[in-house]
Amino acid sequence: MKICHLTSVHPATDIRIFNKECITLRIAGFKVDFVVPGATSEFVGGIQIHGVEKIEGSRYKRMTHTVRRVFEKALEIDADIYHFHDPELIPVGLKLKKKNKIVIYDVHEDVPRQILTKKWLPGYSKQIVSFIFEMYENISVKKFDLIVAATPHIEERFKKLKVRTVNVNNYPIQTVNVESNVSWSNKKDMVCYAGGLSALRGMNEMIDAIELQPMMKLGIAGRFSVNNERETVSQKKGWSQVIEYGYVDQKTVKEIYSESIAGLVLLHPMPSYLVSLPVKMFEYMSAGIPVIASDFPLWKEIINTNKCGICVNPLNPEEIAKAISYLRNNPTEAEEMGRNGRKAIENIYNWEQEGEKLVEVYKTL
Repeated sequence: MKICHLTSVHPATDIRIFNKECITLRIAGFKVDFVVPGATSEFVGGIQIHGVEKIEGSRYKRMTHTVRRVFEKALEIDADIYHFHDPELIPVGLKLKKKNKIVIYDVHEDVPRQILTKKWLPGYSKQIVSFIFEMYENISVKKFDLIVAATPHIEERFKKLKVRTVNVNNYPIQTVNVESNVSWSNKKDMVCYAGGLSALRGMNEMIDAIELQPMMKLGIAGRFSVNNERETVSQKKGWSQVIEYGYVDQKTVKEIYSESIAGLVLLHPMPSYLVSLPVKMFEYMSAGIPVIASDFPLWKEIINTNKCGICVNPLNPEEIAKAISYLRNNPTEAEEMGRNGRKAIENIYNWEQEGEKLVEVYKTL
């Protein structure tokens, strides 16, 4: 079968779409194409990437002009199965169904709940937009052949609609060696965070917590989602203890993990975050370092069951600081937590098992 993955938002190097799903399907024997706005058209890893024009500017232009370019290229490719990854491509999926194509919708986020966190929407309009989109999505998905859900919560939501759904979690690729190559005694007095930098992802609390631990450093890697947020947090007293790496490649991220005694994932208790499975948490586990995470029930179950970290109130810098202090002062236990996390990745939370689920459901189509 000829498969075509579609995105209007993600880059050609997206880890879930390209490194995990596309590569897994190609290894399983499928012919795989990938349509990406703004990318260079080239053959990479046995996958044909089709770059289409990317319309810069407003969200409206992206959701109209760019989406149209994606649809036109999709028709040109004439695949057997189309697998799209962005909610704004739902109209494209519906048009492809009218042409008797098999269509899969890969739902990365609980979008209706995510809309409630969008700062660019006025407060009074978030509930309305969220409600309208959820109604539209619920009606549309019944016309698709399969929903691929990135978390159990998303899977449960669509199964209630009696839509064929498979949960394919976004766990790390086990064969990618990210485990720390630095002995615990040689680690720096540093905790780290790698990912999108924003207030809702705990940036303020991380800096306030590190200020309470003057012997410690906070290594951060990534981009600030809002320009003035960096200006705001850089005024904090704890900023003098921050090592800012900027946006870096995976090799550098691995080095940061190797030098750290723990990884932080301190998302605020927003509706969409409470039921998420953050990639960063599993990356820290894969790297063999303890996790200091928000005390959401789902995350607590994973971390406490596998004894691989400490859960804290993400809005309480003092509690975060105590967790950092505990791991610094108890290196033997911290190292054991790191080993436990790595074992959990090897046995449970790895892409290899998730990829098998994806291939098997593809074969049924």
